[in-house]
Amino acid sequence: MSKRKFSSEFDMKDVDVKSISPLYDGFFKIDLYQLEHARFAGGKLTGVNRELFIRGHAAAVLPYDPVKDRIVLVEQFRVGAMATKQSPWLLEVVAGMIEPKQSPEQVATREAHEEAGIEVRELIPMLDYMSSPGGTTERIHLFLGIIDSEGVGGIHGLESEHEDIKVHVFDYDDALHLLQSGELDNAATVISMQWLALNKQKLFPTSELNN
Repeated sequence: MSKRKFSSEFDMKDVDVKSISPLYDGFFKIDLYQLEHARFAGGKLTGVNRELFIRGHAAAVLPYDPVKDRIVLVEQFRVGAMATKQSPWLLEVVAGMIEPKQSPEQVATREAHEEAGIEVRELIPMLDYMSSPGGTTERIHLFLGIIDSEGVGGIHGLESEHEDIKVHVFDYDDALHLLQSGELDNAATVISMQWLALNKQKLFPTSELNN
């Protein structure tokens, strides 16, 4: 079976940014872009105004114990979930913002320790994706973190960052049920769990799990 690749007929040379105006500059930034760009029917789409949320990029890690076949997820309050969920306390993968001069791998390892008290033995790159390219610059780098889940749990997080994080350990099948039932409903966690479900047998044959 052939593997189809995709390449758009357009690239950055087909975008003409007329101006960038700052609208807000705080913990995050919002800029107003005025631009025009090529259109599929020919010519240019002019007078385009777009507000862009300058968030930076992040790294996230799904901690997995291949010996005990367990997943670690963290629970914390998320203000954005208040609009659509009965409880804004979400189960998530471990994640953090990538600071200047830091690699995604460094952030994933650091956040696993700070948010869950976990020492990552190996990081396996999964994929990276744009979280919402219609309005933000953010790109998320996802990793599978190989860990020993023995003794993992408790409450973690940095007081200085107003973090209050509870760590949960699930058997893999139970975590997969949370995904299938829709109880896991934030993008990084959903994508990480789906990636593991697709690649688990290849990475960790059943015979190895039983040793």
